[in-house]
Amino acid sequence: MQIYLSAVFHIKENAMMDAIELLKKLVIETRKEQGCVQYDLFEDHRNKGVFFVHENWQSAEDLHSHQVSDYLADFREDIAPMLENPTIVYMGNKLF
Repeated sequence: MQIYLSAVFHIKENAMMDAIELLKKLVIETRKEQGCVQYDLFEDHRNKGVFFVHENWQSAEDLHSHQVSDYLADFREDIAPMLENPTIVYMGNKLF
C-alpha cells in the first residue's frame, strides 16, 4: 500500500532564500531513493514563508529508509534555526 505525506514548513522571513536551497537539495536527494514515487516542493502563494512538500512512497519500508537517512537528519538540523514554527507532517492513505 502506498503512503502519502504532506510536510508544511513555516520559514522565517530573513531565512527564506537559504531555506529554499535546503529544500531543493532535499527534493533532489529524495527523488533518488528507492520507493520514492513523488516528492515535490510547493510555495504557498497566499502565505509568505510557507512551503510544503507532497510525498508518495511505494511502501512503509521505503518511507522508513528515507526517514532514517543521513541527509534527512542533516536537513532537519540545518533547517531548524530557519523555522518560524515546528514542521507539521500529515501522513495517510489514499481513499479515492
